[in-house]
Amino acid sequence: MQLLGIIPARGGSKGIPGKNIKMLGGKPLLQYAALAAQSSGIFSHLILTTDSEEIADIGRKCGIEVPFMRPPELARDDTPMLPVLQHAVRWGRDQGWAPDAIAILQPTAPFRQANDLCSAFELLKSKPEIDSVVSVAAVPEHYSPYFLMKIEGERLLPFMADGLKVTRRQDAPKAFSRTGDFYFTRVETLMQQNSIYGTNCLPFVVSHQNRVNLDTLEDWQEAERIAARLNQT
Repeated sequence: MQLLGIIPARGGSKGIPGKNIKMLGGKPLLQYAALAAQSSGIFSHLILTTDSEEIADIGRKCGIEVPFMRPPELARDDTPMLPVLQHAVRWGRDQGWAPDAIAILQPTAPFRQANDLCSAFELLKSKPEIDSVVSVAAVPEHYSPYFLMKIEGERLLPFMADGLKVTRRQDAPKAFSRTGDFYFTRVETLMQQNSIYGTNCLPFVVSHQNRVNLDTLEDWQEAERIAARLNQT
């Protein structure tokens, strides 16, 4: 199975200015995605899709292919991920590439593990009936949607309609959140179903504890603490 790795790194980040190439633990952020991908050895091609020449230059120095610059209409603040990925696949097809699947490796989850990438890819290959494999982690029980509340007007209400019926944590269904480590998707799902997930998506529960998704400066500070700890080991 031919696997295309795609690292999306648009310029113009708002929450953390310049985050995709900001130095973290002595390396530009997007290099973390490159190192995990390169260590896994599972990718036919590993490409960077960006609209920024500066990001592109640093990506090349990290050993990532930058075969094109992302069109401006696919680099706006409100651009969804799906058309960005489809553009990359179409470009590859025009060059004679024929990937069976893609993997999204967002720079904002820098501490993904190469062995998890390998295992998730094996899962996709072993089950031809599934459309995608997505990394998730268990949500702490006290943050279960069944115990969350919302405020409407001045009223405090359960977030879930039947939340008040669940009174014990052990009775609540286990909840999971996407970690952002990776999304593996078959190309036919991406192009024909117009979906990253498809109708049959399997979870891959990541076990490493160095999970962070970089959206805010507080997230970045946590990543710096993790990077410092890892550099000491």
